Amino acid sequence: MTFTIRPLDPLKDAELLHGWVTHPKAAFWMMQDAKPADVERAYLEIAADEHHHAYLGFHEDVPAFLMEKYDPAHRELAGLYEPRPGDVGMHFLVAPADTPVHGFTRAVITAVMAHLFEDPATARVVVEPDVRNKAVHALNEAVGFVPEREIQKPEKKALLSFCTREQFVAATGVPV
Repeated sequence: MTFTIRPLDPLKDAELLHGWVTHPKAAFWMMQDAKPADVERAYLEIAADEHHHAYLGFHEDVPAFLMEKYDPAHRELAGLYEPRPGDVGMHFLVAPADTPVHGFTRAVITAVMAHLFEDPATARVVVEPDVRNKAVHALNEAVGFVPEREIQKPEKKALLSFCTREQFVAATGVPV
């Protein structure tokens, strides 16, 4: 599968994202009760943040996923672990589908990881999904993430996991 990724436009994309982040399958995104204005505001804040970036991913020119990239030394994980040079934090959300395509979400996370590792400065990707999100733990493992430990964040108990470039290549066979 081929994907393209572009920077998110909070003003143009907020309505689309609202439908995604409030969908029942996006419960772990923690925006179930968000209004469209809340989504727009949240992504305007990200757009103004030098340490956090949001992107929209497309499959065959159709919006298919949201990706966020952040500096874990400054956002999300600041003070919760010892960051290394080259660490990049990541979140991703696949758009809800009327007819799910087998393997699609795994293809998305693989594309997200390949995109992050395209930057030679990225040495390791860091994730902190909710400990209860077993589906994403399996996806993370499939692309090379290794869980380190559970951590308590203000909004959730999370599974801190890491994936180096070498682990990603070994798990997926995708050259980066």
